[in-house]
Amino acid sequence: QVQLVESGGGLVQAGGSLRLSCAGSGSIIRFNSMGWYRQAPGKQRELVAVITHGASTNYGDSVKGRFTISRDNKNTVYLQMNSLKPKDTGVYYCNGAGVYTYQGGGYDYWGQGTQVTVSS
Repeated sequence: QVQLVESGGGLVQAGGSLRLSCAGSGSIIRFNSMGWYRQAPGKQRELVAVITHGASTNYGDSVKGRFTISRDNKNTVYLQMNSLKPKDTGVYYCNGAGVYTYQGGGYDYWGQGTQVTVSS
């Protein structure tokens, strides 16, 4: 069974940095893309950043120039977050889209979320 496990969230002051990690497990052959979404209280979940199997990246407008998404060759994706602002506060969710395993697939999966809090 595919699982995505996030780590690296926490409390940081405005202007600081955090690095999130998301490790995929469960006989995964490949993802079409992996990415990060976030949800602030009372708001809809929004795209933060996504990276495709071919290493193309896309970022939400509010994080461009401050956040960087990357991945290794073992189904782990990272999000380096610099110059953090209080409006970056929220629960950050890892997403795997188009996940293929040895049993087949092409499904989407979500991690359990990790809290990021930026104090002013």
